[in-house]
Amino acid sequence: MEVFDRAAVRRHRDRAAPTVGRVADVLRDAAERLLDRLDDMTPRFAQALDVGGRGVVAPLLRERGIDVVSCDLSPIMAAVNGGPCVAADEELLPFAAGKFDLVVASLSLHWVNDLPGALIQLRHTLRPNGLLLASLPALGTLDELRRALTKAEEALTGGAAPRVSPFPDLRDCAGLLQRAGYAMPVADVETIRLRYATPLRLLDDLRSAGETNAVRLRDRRIPPRDLFPAALAMLQQELATLQDDQGRALPGGGETPGITATLRMAVMTGWQS
Repeated sequence: MEVFDRAAVRRHRDRAAPTVGRVADVLRDAAERLLDRLDDMTPRFAQALDVGGRGVVAPLLRERGIDVVSCDLSPIMAAVNGGPCVAADEELLPFAAGKFDLVVASLSLHWVNDLPGALIQLRHTLRPNGLLLASLPALGTLDELRRALTKAEEALTGGAAPRVSPFPDLRDCAGLLQRAGYAMPVADVETIRLRYATPLRLLDDLRSAGETNAVRLRDRRIPPRDLFPAALAMLQQELATLQDDQGRALPGGGETPGITATLRMAVMTGWQS
């Protein structure tokens, strides 16, 4: 079953390549959290494949003394990484078996239709005792935006189209690695909360990162004119009423403008036996 429109994913990445630097700080934070796992591992890695790193993963790996080849579905985005790079579909990788001893996919596999198949292909590129280190948005990511868009569209039209990508449950991630044949599969989660001064900045960042809607069943009609203003107003209202576990207002609530966006990042590690 094809959930995502891969041609649209490529177009979004093509369009985002000139502006992805605007969100480099967020992408780098996520990549550094992922690569921190390497500090606790005894093996030293010499050659890595960077899958969809959008210009932040490859430099971080090179700082660790690792040779890197980068790939991306978009040839324009692939070139952003610098160094050796290849335009490649994650669902049909062009690399020989056993070419790398490390594969890093930082927030880049969530637009793949056949995720188990892609994980199997990535495993085949690994040498014996090679490591897959991957992260992807998990269930709960962008829930604030999803709820606001759904409520606003239901109020305006009586129904709602899918406007935020579906994300996997953390409980499924280790199972996916096991199904793909990885040894010692582990999955855990890190939660990153981002504060935006205005709701429109969140939408701008999603566009700059190439993360606009590519669900095949998305509504391709022009959305209702009042949809986004109504949804963004709901986001601001929700922030104003947020409380912590003790019932105290969270910083940024009340009269302070802004919204919070949540990234629940599932971190997956697995080894080639």
